[in-house]
Amino acid sequence: MMDKVMTLDEVAGELRDGMTVGIGGWGSRRKPMALVRAIVRSGVKDLTVVSYGGPDVGILCKTGQARRVVYGFVSLDSIPLEPHFRAARQAGSVEVMELDEGMFQWGLRAAAQRLPFLPTRAGLGSDVLRHHPELRTVQSPYDDGETLVAMPALRLDVALIHMNRADAHGNGQYLGRDPYFDEWFCMAADRAFMSCERVVPTEALLAGGPLQSLSINRMMVQGVVEAPNGAHFTECPPDYGRDEAFQRAYAASAKDDAAWEAFRAKYLDVDEAAYQKAVAK
Repeated sequence: MMDKVMTLDEVAGELRDGMTVGIGGWGSRRKPMALVRAIVRSGVKDLTVVSYGGPDVGILCKTGQARRVVYGFVSLDSIPLEPHFRAARQAGSVEVMELDEGMFQWGLRAAAQRLPFLPTRAGLGSDVLRHHPELRTVQSPYDDGETLVAMPALRLDVALIHMNRADAHGNGQYLGRDPYFDEWFCMAADRAFMSCERVVPTEALLAGGPLQSLSINRMMVQGVVEAPNGAHFTECPPDYGRDEAFQRAYAASAKDDAAWEAFRAKYLDVDEAAYQKAVAK
């Protein structure tokens, strides 16, 4: 079987200006933050970011690399509103498509199944259709004649996810309580890349947890990156929890330009080894 091990910067080098990039995880939980930091260093721009958003969205909005964001929410969980995204939203510096969480999931599933859309009741009776008149409804062809939202496929050029464990061939395992929707991001994308806390032999995956924890299979991903602490500062249980002190410092960097530039210089404009050294102090 093929060895798919790559570096963070090699994955970032696969991105091109104008791409649609899906980022797995959920809010401030198991986000592929080492890959996000690599994107910042790469300078790639004009991205459409598709995410159940957290600091991944906030950072890429603040750096000006996200042109458009498609999201179900953007939150730091213990800090309800992601401050850099909020600032970008209020300033109108980023285009947005705000969806019901169920609509978002259905869009990923439609893309994964190579369908143009999937019908759903999610979004009916809400302002989603008013704010996004490009969304359409369809009528059931059966006797009930029910009107449903036709959620369009959220087709991705690239998906980025982070898992607890993976093997060199692209099989990935989560060890926390929730798989989130990482497998759907992968299947909705033309290419997917997975960072993980540790690359282990395939046999260790089989012994490391129940079979359902192996949510990513090797056909879903084109590259694997071993990135210890690679979800920091978001949580990645059971390996580590959220770094709440660092998250507060990140949120405080939205106070003014000087605070942001100091944060960026120390934590984003450095390579991953320097970042990990800085946060270990």
